[in-house]
Amino acid sequence: MSATMMKASVLCDVGRIEVRDVPRPAILEHEVLIRVAAVGICGTDAHIFAGHANYNTNEHGKPIPLSLQPQILGHEIVGRIEEMGTGVDDLSVGDRVVFDQGINCVSRGRESLCEYCISGDSHQCEFYKEHGISGLPGGLAEFIAVPAANVIKVKSEIDSAEAALVEPFGCVLHSSETVAKTKTRYAININSKERRVRSALICGAGPAGLLFTQYLRRVAAYEGVLIVADPNELKRKLADELGASETIDSSKNDLADAVEELTGGRGVEYLIEASGNGEVVASIPQVIRKQATVLLYGHGHKGTDLSVLNNLLFKEPTLVTTVGASGGFDDDGRPNIYRRSLRLIEDKQIKVSSMITHKYESLEDIKSALSRDMHTSDYVKGVVILER
Repeated sequence: MSATMMKASVLCDVGRIEVRDVPRPAILEHEVLIRVAAVGICGTDAHIFAGHANYNTNEHGKPIPLSLQPQILGHEIVGRIEEMGTGVDDLSVGDRVVFDQGINCVSRGRESLCEYCISGDSHQCEFYKEHGISGLPGGLAEFIAVPAANVIKVKSEIDSAEAALVEPFGCVLHSSETVAKTKTRYAININSKERRVRSALICGAGPAGLLFTQYLRRVAAYEGVLIVADPNELKRKLADELGASETIDSSKNDLADAVEELTGGRGVEYLIEASGNGEVVASIPQVIRKQATVLLYGHGHKGTDLSVLNNLLFKEPTLVTTVGASGGFDDDGRPNIYRRSLRLIEDKQIKVSSMITHKYESLEDIKSALSRDMHTSDYVKGVVILER
């Protein structure tokens, strides 16, 4: 193949993905070219693939059809630096790296930061774009070019498949810290007994739910009742192993009845919706305590009747919504959350190896992963391994 071309898995239309020869990205002086080593497959990829979501929008906020602008998906990426721009002097060719796929004011080298980047909320940057999600080419390709400011070096011998989960755990870290900073009636480990979270419920034991389970136990040091609900036996087993005190088979048990029994009729003070299932959202009013905190994390509630919110509003919960792992910069201008996420995984405080049930060896495998494997009972997390 020509040095100016590369292989990429291209989403040409809803449900239609092809491996094509596409131009290899050229880098600017502040960028690095990364040879992709591994890419995690995310539920967001599946939503875009299935046509349930399209985050590549025009200047009016309307989705641009894939038939007009095909996309290269993949945003959970680890790789090695292949080439550096002339303005990059603190990285080296061959460095193994993870990176923030979000492009913000710091990424762009803007002299004047927008109000969101100034406050550390770079995921809401006025000029924000995202590789693999909102139109910029993602990591399901041989190479990707990103700003050097977004890059974090991997200094350990961590397996590339595990390093690919830095981004999803970063999303959990960001979400959890957003909740902690929000003024709520109930909080984790607060001194006041009356306002302390006694029971927490995680709806969904996919990768996000399992990472939230570990965050609460191993980072937040939460010692109260931690309930995880999911219809999948394998995922419930992993939740048990990773810190859940109770699990609920939501395919066989009424969630409200089970939570009532496990909390002595009190309900949960903290609920994390990590399933993206509309039926779960409809059940929230039945399982939470009045003025509970509800983190709406899951995506993909296509077709949900919003009247489910009627009963929820009567309980006056604090609803928190968050997105992504971007947010805040270290003194060197690099993304703080990604750096901390990487360290927690490298130090094995957050364990991800047992969650990776599927590994793929080529870009040609992406279609079967998105269209079939993600919907099977033995699937939790898939990673594409491109490094040989």
